[in-house]
Parts: sequence; structure tokens; C-alpha cells
Amino acid sequence: DRKPAIGVEALWAAGIPSVIPYLDAIDESAEHIGAVNTVVKRDGKLIGYNTDFAGMRSLIAHAGIEVAGKDALILGTGGTSRTAQAVLESMGAKRIDKVSRRYGEGVLTYEQALTERPGTQIIVNATPVGMYPNSDASPIDISAFPQLEGVIDAIYNPLRTNMVLDAQRKGARACGGLYMLVAQAIHASAIFLDRKADEGEIDRIYRELVSEKRNIVLIGMPSSGKSLIGGMLAQRLGKELFDTDELIMERTGKAPSELIGRLGENGFRDIEGEIVIETASAAGKIIATGGGSILREANVRALARNGILVYLDKSLENLVATEDRPLSSDQGALDALYEQRTPIYERIADVRIDANTQPEDIETTIMEELKL
Repeated sequence: DRKPAIGVEALWAAGIPSVIPYLDAIDESAEHIGAVNTVVKRDGKLIGYNTDFAGMRSLIAHAGIEVAGKDALILGTGGTSRTAQAVLESMGAKRIDKVSRRYGEGVLTYEQALTERPGTQIIVNATPVGMYPNSDASPIDISAFPQLEGVIDAIYNPLRTNMVLDAQRKGARACGGLYMLVAQAIHASAIFLDRKADEGEIDRIYRELVSEKRNIVLIGMPSSGKSLIGGMLAQRLGKELFDTDELIMERTGKAPSELIGRLGENGFRDIEGEIVIETASAAGKIIATGGGSILREANVRALARNGILVYLDKSLENLVATEDRPLSSDQGALDALYEQRTPIYERIADVRIDANTQPEDIETTIMEELKL
């Protein structure tokens, strides 16, 4: 029999299904969004908050994206979209357009966004497009926005969606939604305990989760030490090592060299690709890749979505041509592979490690670079 609280009858009349009408008061950000997700009782009164607002604001700050005075697109029109709009408005965005598959009042279609808003500087994905298990999908082609500076994706599984990866390659600041998930939980806890949220606690828990869930993916030339270093890291960190060449042997009963001899390189790459993409969906693993696994973009994207790509950069003079590697069985073939693949390793790597030192030094450098 509780009556709607004063000041929120309009929301109820607008047909927004919510607990709001039964509250005595709501926080300003929750009122702006038109939704609450946290309710506390103080002095006999029910007060509603929306911690997603604080979570998304913290995510944007964590990503280092400057919103004030910028043009923004929000993909989607649901609850997360309303949160994004409220946050961007509070941070001083110059213009905000929502994007949906269907045209509506105050809403652009994706086609209109691509053709009519090329000057967009910030994009927020508030749709589920790109979420696991449909990780190959991307809601929009960001190459259509030459002035893009920042991308926020509310999706947190995978850690980096294709849209985030595309933005990072483009040189824009970009981040997935895990930080928002942690931040909103910390803010909710602070509300329940009637204290100020600890921003340092958000960073600490986020780093722990990333360390737990993110794969460490070793890439580099044949004989650069990926399997050796991968085993050392796995033992030191207490993580499982996935060596893709060994997985290929387990799956097929044949060594990569034999498969290449029988099927040709393309046939081998098909088998390798299946195993790489399967392996990349794991969490918190060490993955040592075959030297040529990065030749296929699908492999690179799969590895990067839940992993950090660590390039073991060993100089050509320190690499070894061996007969059991048919693509680098002599020095001439090794030289050609090095010239072909080095630019790819450099382009896709998140971290480059000098691999011309002792294995123990390489392991230590990786630990320091990844802050493990």
C-alpha cells in the first residue's frame, strides 16, 4: 500500500517499470537515468541509487578519455545506454547521439551514424554485440570515424572486444567493461556501509581480476624461446601452459613439420587456427604460440581478446635454423621468415621483450613489464 514518493510520479506515469515509485527518495544520478539498482533503508526511509553511473564514470576516467566538449555516439537504447548518456552529459559532452537498428525520435540508425557523424570522437557500446560466445561480432565499423579518440565498451567478457581492439590499433584510448563492473560493486558496498567509495580499492581488485583472467600470450619467431619461457612463467605463476604446437601434436598425432609436409602450409594453418582459437577462449593461462600463428588475423584477434600479446624479440643472428622446421630449415629460409614476420609481431604486440638475454632475465623482465 506504499504510495509513490514525491517527485517520481512522472517516471511511473511514463510506464517505466521500477521500484522507484515505492522509494522515499532517489539519488540525483539515479533520477537522471530513471533507474535504481541499489536500495538502502536509513532512518526508516528507502533511498535508491544507481551504482552503474559511478561505475561508468570511473571506467571512462580509468581509460583516460576526455569527454568535455566532444561529440559522442552511444550504441544501443537500453538501460546501459541511459546510464552512458547521463554520465557523458555530466562530464560535459558537446553532443550525444544514440544509435539503434531502427530509426526513432532522437535516435540514429547505424547507417546514419556512419554517414552523418564522421566527426564523432567518442563511442560507447551499450549493446551486447561482441559478447562471448559471439566474440567475433562488432557493433560498428570504427574506421568510419577518423577523429575517434576514445571507445568504451560495457562488455567485460571478453576482456577486449573487437571494437576495443580496433580502437587501440587506431591509436584511440579504449577499454572494456570489467573496470566498470568492479567500480559499481565498490560503490554499492560503500552505499550499504554508509562510507565513501575507495578508488584505490577499485584499482586493486581490477588488477587482481585482470591478472587472474588474462592470458599471457607469447609470440615470436621459431627458436625465440616461447615454449621455454612459457614453461618458466607457468611454474612461477602457478598457471597452466598451453603450447599450441604440442596441442596440435596431441590432436593429430603428428608434428607440425609432418603436417606441413603432407598438407602444405595452408592445410597446416587451418588445423593450427582451430586449436589457437579454442585455446584463446581460456582464461588465466600461459599460451606459447607457433611462430606463424600470427599470420591469420582471426588467430590474432582471438588471442588478443582475452590475452596480452608478449613479443619475444630475438635478433636474427641469435635464431637457429633447424631441419625439423620446414619453413626455416636453412639460413636463407629463416632470413625470409624473419623479414616477413617481424613487422607483424611489432604491429600486434602489446609488450615487446628483448629475448637476446638469459631465460631467467627474460622471465624477470616479463614479470616486471606485466606488473606480476
